[in-house]
Amino acid sequence: MKLFGSSGIRAVFDKDLLDLAFRVGLALGKRHGNVVVGTDTRTSREAMKHAVIAGLLAGGARCADAGITPTPTLAFVTREFDAGVMITASHNPPEYNGIKLLNPDGSSFGADRQVEIETEIAAGPEAAPWGEIKPGGVYEGAIRRHIDRILADFPRDLKVKVVVDAGGGAAAEVTPPLLEKLGCQVVALNCTPTGFFPRGIEPTAANLEDLCRAVKDSGADLGIAHDGDADRLMAVDDRGRFISGDRLLAVLARAVGAKEVVTTLDASMAIEEMGFEVRRTKIGDTWVSEELRNGGDFGGETSGAWIFPGISLCPDGIYAAAQMAAIAAGHKLSELVDAVPAYPLLRGSVAADGVVMSRLESGLKSLGTARISHTDGLKLDFADGWLLVRPSGTEPKIRLTAEARTEARARQLYDNTLKAINSAAGTAGRVN
Repeated sequence: MKLFGSSGIRAVFDKDLLDLAFRVGLALGKRHGNVVVGTDTRTSREAMKHAVIAGLLAGGARCADAGITPTPTLAFVTREFDAGVMITASHNPPEYNGIKLLNPDGSSFGADRQVEIETEIAAGPEAAPWGEIKPGGVYEGAIRRHIDRILADFPRDLKVKVVVDAGGGAAAEVTPPLLEKLGCQVVALNCTPTGFFPRGIEPTAANLEDLCRAVKDSGADLGIAHDGDADRLMAVDDRGRFISGDRLLAVLARAVGAKEVVTTLDASMAIEEMGFEVRRTKIGDTWVSEELRNGGDFGGETSGAWIFPGISLCPDGIYAAAQMAAIAAGHKLSELVDAVPAYPLLRGSVAADGVVMSRLESGLKSLGTARISHTDGLKLDFADGWLLVRPSGTEPKIRLTAEARTEARARQLYDNTLKAINSAAGTAGRVN
């Protein structure tokens, strides 16, 4: 019984998800005696949270309710517990909700631990005897603890103007006061946590046009945006330009003085050319976190998940906000961004069944001699670029990425791969 995707459990909120929340809590409570629970701002958060807490208590665990908290905030305080449960669907639309399970080091449960919970649920665990049921409680001050830890790493005189777009999510009342404590002038955008997201909650260029405009109109030095639970951060420079995740990865890695960087297979080849020692993982911040256990100064995924291992192994959009403010206080952000090498890079997806992956390799031989990797889907490295084709971990799609030193070569790799996918699927496909 497979319940967990690449980023925990996510589904449209309904009675089945609510029932699953109780069963996850029960299975977790049988294995972990002291658990902290937090939520993002979604309207279904209270129903989901209480279902999980009921399961945890029924399993015999102690449980502390941290209330509305960003995921990295909950991850930070999970070090005081055996496990953490974040009720969130991250960057999914507001009708979704989900469950992310956290280790004391802030990382998400990996595949092995997810299987343990799935196996426990499938076995139908019984509730603990009445005499072993423990009381629930409230965890006070999670946000304050997280902010205090971040403040310890930065000066309090960051005289920059920052537009913060929290998307109505869990960082709405966290990032603005943090930046103000650091000396920033903050312009708040979408910082009312209603649970009805006022923009597309994933911090993509298409969803952040208002932020780009607000940075230009206000003469700000920086714009930052979070997703629903603030484990992601994307940014806009002082010219009002959205900064791609590939360039932001390089800017942040350089700012923290990283020598060893852990990132995913689909990040730009520019990161190696900037002199970092780079280790690459499967797609997904969980894999980046796991690899950082083996060492590394900084980790990131170009979707906006930035991991600072000195804080925790959870992607921390709140810490990243402070780091971006510090960067903008010392340099004109647009100049730093333009100094990062950039190559033509195309990303997209096709509505197709993942079964076509097994038929693809032979259809891509026409692209030239390549080093082939099956670490995550199919990656082909050529002398002048690369392409990656992999099934989505959250949707019935195949995702494709191509990068090359010229626009023509990147387009050739992308278009020919799209044709091969469509041919393998036996359909015209649909690119998103």
